[in-house]
Amino acid sequence: MELIFVAPVAGIVALAFAAYLMVSVLKEDSGNKRMQDISHAIFEGAMAYLNRQYRTLIPFTALVFVVLYYFGGYQLALSFLVGAICSAIAGYVGMTATTKSTARTTEAARHSLNKALSVSFRAGAVMGMAVVGLGLLGVSVLYVVFRDPVVINSFAFGASAIAFFARIGGGIFTKAADVGADLVGKVEAGIPEDDPRNPAVIADNVGDNVGDTAGMGADLFESYGATAIAAMLIGNTLFGVNGVIFPLLLGAAGILAAIVSTFLVRTGENGNPQAALNRGLWGTNILVAVIAYFMAASIFGAKGLGIFVAIVAGLAVNVLVGLITEYYTSHAHFPTRDIADSSRTGAATNIISGVATGLKSTALPMIVFAVATYVAYSNAGIYGIAMAAMGMLCTAGMVVAVDSFGPVADNAGGIAEMAELPKEIRKTTDKLDAVGNTTAAIAKGFAIGSAALTALALFTAFGEEVAKNPKLAGLLQDGHLVVNLTEPGVIIGIFLGAALPFLVCAFTMEAVGKAAFEMIGEVRRQFRDIPGIMEGTGRPDYARCVDISTQAAIREMLLPGVFAVGAPLIVGFLMGAKALAGFLAGVTAAGVLLAIFMSNAGGAWDNAKKFIESGQHGGKGTPAHAAAVIGDTVGDPFKDTSGPAMNPLIKVAGTISLIIAPLLFF
Repeated sequence: MELIFVAPVAGIVALAFAAYLMVSVLKEDSGNKRMQDISHAIFEGAMAYLNRQYRTLIPFTALVFVVLYYFGGYQLALSFLVGAICSAIAGYVGMTATTKSTARTTEAARHSLNKALSVSFRAGAVMGMAVVGLGLLGVSVLYVVFRDPVVINSFAFGASAIAFFARIGGGIFTKAADVGADLVGKVEAGIPEDDPRNPAVIADNVGDNVGDTAGMGADLFESYGATAIAAMLIGNTLFGVNGVIFPLLLGAAGILAAIVSTFLVRTGENGNPQAALNRGLWGTNILVAVIAYFMAASIFGAKGLGIFVAIVAGLAVNVLVGLITEYYTSHAHFPTRDIADSSRTGAATNIISGVATGLKSTALPMIVFAVATYVAYSNAGIYGIAMAAMGMLCTAGMVVAVDSFGPVADNAGGIAEMAELPKEIRKTTDKLDAVGNTTAAIAKGFAIGSAALTALALFTAFGEEVAKNPKLAGLLQDGHLVVNLTEPGVIIGIFLGAALPFLVCAFTMEAVGKAAFEMIGEVRRQFRDIPGIMEGTGRPDYARCVDISTQAAIREMLLPGVFAVGAPLIVGFLMGAKALAGFLAGVTAAGVLLAIFMSNAGGAWDNAKKFIESGQHGGKGTPAHAAAVIGDTVGDPFKDTSGPAMNPLIKVAGTISLIIAPLLFF
């Protein structure tokens, strides 16, 4: 059997394992009728949102398909369509798994902490295996069919386009619901989080899945596909077929490592769920490193050691960025505790402290990216940069599993509260939810790191594709595109690229504000107009709040998408290849910095609030808590909408530039 066929087989194995996990979760007891009704409402809301999102994207997908078919041929068009469809399927699979498992996790918490962890983690692993399985299967099958990595690079654009809309739409949905539930429910009405009297509570639970499952899954799916294809393009130029198939084999190794490591995630009744999840993450990284060493030596001989070192550099980024993110966002460490302390003097000082923490948190990750890039390039040249990114991304199966576990645990606690179950069940789910907050922050760090390395790989691949364009031969030196920073066109490109992330952040923050305004008005109306809500005798109109979030998300996600897709096309065709190279540099640097700043600031604000709610600085109901809630409300769109939107933005720019590189004429 040719080595290339290992990749599609591994993709099929990943999907088969996802199906096995899904069946095992659905066999679990889903609890009493009240629990089942709440779980079904969350499932219906999530599916309704996804259906409307993808229906809205059908005209866009059809238009891009026609344009690619006309200008690039059926291979480019088909690859784009496969990427878009695979991304959508991964979203549906993951959302089904997590929303179907929430009540089952709550019921499992009646029995033991380990059983609740097992159910929620298996549900998250369904999404993880679907992401890497569909990603590897889609890329490898297209390569087996066409045998040319150049004509399949639009697969990554299809995945990137869907991911961008999924990230933005999901972020707007979840934060509109969250802000409405918090400001009116917690602050104004003084009722607990997940209280069934809050009209926005179902929308809030739906939003957890829409943003942290479908959004994160789509984000890492596109990173996975884009990195694999960029590495294949560079490898084809430098090493021929061996350089093409090696990234795919590394992806297969990652799938094997993730499957084996899922069996390491277990704990005792008094054990530490975080330690159990860490075993899964560390097991995946170590197994990938061991397999990569032998594969690189076997395929590349003496050069294999340098490629292996580049892969390890990517794995190191995975670990280090996670640790840095945890330091800046966990209330076990000084930065978040300092924000909590600043809340004692009001919301203004809380927000100032949170902004400062987010800004400071950008330095160490950028140093890590710089060192990893240097190590990878020093040991394996431009192929090493791509392999560092692929080394990081091949662990995505486990990372997505750990991240998707979080919304399940969060929703399980919400169901326990809404179904009025015994308090010891909520205590068990809260242990998992606390861990889920940390894993979510780590996964966001992973997503940012993977986006940064993917962008570098795409940038390198763009330079190689420009070098192959005969119309651009005059721009080359020694066969490579060389960009001179003193040229006005390049500087203009950098400025325009750096401005785009700020513009998209503005649109998305504004969108959350508009949607939250509608949600707050609706929640206040229901408290005022529906008799008996606060007494527990009246039933809130949950569906109306879900509908408000859905409509706002679909409406507001379109304008940022137009800018993200249109900007690189305008710069490339109006200003040329060198200006587009500058644009990519600008959008990558500014996008990564904004992503780190906003995600970490938002995570720190969130955990500062939780730290106060644990009893610090007077606990709930104090002025410090009220200030922390306001800071968390500002941080919500930071960490769950605008910050995460930067990841697909920089990859959309890279994949579009890669596609149009052969079409540029100056």
